[in-house]
Amino acid sequence: MAFLDVYNVNGEKVSQRDIKEQVFNVAIREDLIHQVARAQLASYRSGTASSKNRSRVKASTQKLWRQKGTGRARVGASSSPTRRGGGVAFGPMPRDYAFKVNKKVRKSALRMALADKFKAGQIYVVDDLKMEEIKTKNFLGILRNLELENVLIVTEKRDENLEKSSSNVRNVKLVRAEGLNVYDILTHESLLLIEPALGVIEERLVS
Repeated sequence: MAFLDVYNVNGEKVSQRDIKEQVFNVAIREDLIHQVARAQLASYRSGTASSKNRSRVKASTQKLWRQKGTGRARVGASSSPTRRGGGVAFGPMPRDYAFKVNKKVRKSALRMALADKFKAGQIYVVDDLKMEEIKTKNFLGILRNLELENVLIVTEKRDENLEKSSSNVRNVKLVRAEGLNVYDILTHESLLLIEPALGVIEERLVS
């Protein structure tokens, strides 16, 4: 059986919680984690780069000079890619970079990312992180008590005071349990789970 210590906002250990080994203690395959993280990054790309090819350039379609007898090279329309102001040959066009990853693979990769953090001792659980007011100074005090800097905080539900207090703190990101993903786990040194969120994560990933 695997356990995680539970702390309060003062950094004091208050209890211990057992965790499901089928979520936090699985074999790690870096290729699956890489595949899912790459799919996430690809889906973030806007794919809006665009250029005009010769059919989209507004220009006369009249032949610039006659085919023979001028001593010059033959030419067609002024929209040709070889002419200044003409269309772009093989230029970028709007596209969708996203590619599909099987749902089972996504869930497996998320388990593996969590298992990697657990084995490295970088998962922390706090019993409650409720803030009475929106105050970044108080939020930073809590992080100091827990000795955390580069951290991904996972909550069970929306907490406006906590979200706004942490919104402009460098290297800190707040997500809800249903939005926990591989890329965010990989890009933060530590993972701070509010205790109720831990149950939501286990319920989501246990099957």
